Amino acid sequence: MSVLRTMRAVAWSFLGIRKRSGLEEDMQRLNPLHVVAVALVLVALFVAGLIALVNWIV
Repeated sequence: MSVLRTMRAVAWSFLGIRKRSGLEEDMQRLNPLHVVAVALVLVALFVAGLIALVNWIV
């Protein structure tokens, strides 16, 4: 359950729409190392998706 909550928090952060109360609640419950790990994985997936999209278009 914590991994899903971490993924949700990171996804909202990527979009840039987050209430301050939600951020504070997440920071109390989530492990910072998990947040960094999930963020790195999601960034890698995003970059790989962009590369695949460009290769498909070209």
